[in-house]
Amino acid sequence: MKIKHNKYKNTGILFELLVRKLTSDTLNENASAAAGLVKKFFTKTELAKENKLYQTINSTVNISESKAEGIISSILEISKKLDKEQLKKDKYNLIKEIKNNFDINDFFKAQIKDYKKLASTYILFESYSNPKILNPELIISSRINLLECLTSQPDAKISLTPLVEELTKLDKGTRAVAYKIMLEKFNDRFKSLTTEQKEVLRTYINSASNAPKLKTFINKKFTTILEDLSSTVNKVKDPATVIKIQEVIKLVTPIIESKSIKDDHLVALLQYMELSKEMKSLWKK
Repeated sequence: MKIKHNKYKNTGILFELLVRKLTSDTLNENASAAAGLVKKFFTKTELAKENKLYQTINSTVNISESKAEGIISSILEISKKLDKEQLKKDKYNLIKEIKNNFDINDFFKAQIKDYKKLASTYILFESYSNPKILNPELIISSRINLLECLTSQPDAKISLTPLVEELTKLDKGTRAVAYKIMLEKFNDRFKSLTTEQKEVLRTYINSASNAPKLKTFINKKFTTILEDLSSTVNKVKDPATVIKIQEVIKLVTPIIESKSIKDDHLVALLQYMELSKEMKSLWKK
């Protein structure tokens, strides 16, 4: 019996997608069915127990190889003790409710940053709990991938906390889940996001990273910023400020050659949007 990854049965991925949907709905100021599903299926359930194991793996980085081996072995032992029949029922019912509340194809199109790590965890969980599964190459590669992820240096991320006020309307439990989303990647400089910046975040969260529509949208935003800065520089009288704006203009280039839109592109876009806003404010003064 061989095994292959199934995102419809991967508890970690299902959780991440629900969190992303919850965040998107919150940004759009819409009532979120995802909030109810998170509460129902990831609170004091077998899914919640399994998801905790996924999150333990997902949040661990920069440790020694021996510690990584220990964590993987411990997590696998714990996963083996979970009620597999109940997990199967919970996942079936969760997918059923996702289909009832969302377009299932759009729901699973959303990008997951740690997809490879979550997929590898799923493969190990399934193979460890079922001795009939024989796919040594995939199992070994999955374990090696997890070891590499756990022992690697964390990415230099910008910590984003701008949409706290957007999420404070949620109850404590749901809010704690929502804070986990990718919006945490930006820093305090975005304390008061403009309507346009929120639009960028909403579009990014709702789109797959390789979606042509998203790429076109982001490129148009970069082009608009370029035009705004070019227009502003002609109205600034201070020579030093003019030089700075001209240098920035050289950096603001639409992402044409990239095959996909990445987090770094989003960070850069929001930073340049913030700069453009500040420049306009200074010019008005």
